[in-house]
Amino acid sequence: MPSLSFIQLNADWNADPNVPAVQVRAAGSGIQLCFRLDPWGHPAREDEIGYLTFNGCQAWRLGATNDEGWFRGQCRYSKVAPKWGEFYELLGDDPLRDQVSDWRPAPMPEPADRHFLFYLRDDTFECLARDWSFERDTPTMLIQDVVAVQD
Repeated sequence: MPSLSFIQLNADWNADPNVPAVQVRAAGSGIQLCFRLDPWGHPAREDEIGYLTFNGCQAWRLGATNDEGWFRGQCRYSKVAPKWGEFYELLGDDPLRDQVSDWRPAPMPEPADRHFLFYLRDDTFECLARDWSFERDTPTMLIQDVVAVQD
């Protein structure tokens, strides 16, 4: 796969490496990935949340491949992605993209030609979308409370 390249998009932020508390929200042709930010390796407060918003989405997936599976070569990009735990845009010919069957269409899908990939602690998030943006915020309710309610 020499024509496939990975462009890292998260230069000064990342998800919490221990408990990212990932949530996916969908509305129209938009998908939003919410997660705790890493306050140890990047400038972030301990309770700060990151919001990756994808517009013009065709489909998305939250797969079960975790860091252990990636290092064992169980992820379809294990042999070609630069490293685990980063947010990438994949450019070029990608024969591996459709080798998984758990792609979920956006509620109102649009044709998209960009492929985004984010390796999290226990999940792999992917989105086919027109564009993306990143925001950070401190929630009014602690995410620990939200996680406790979900358990």
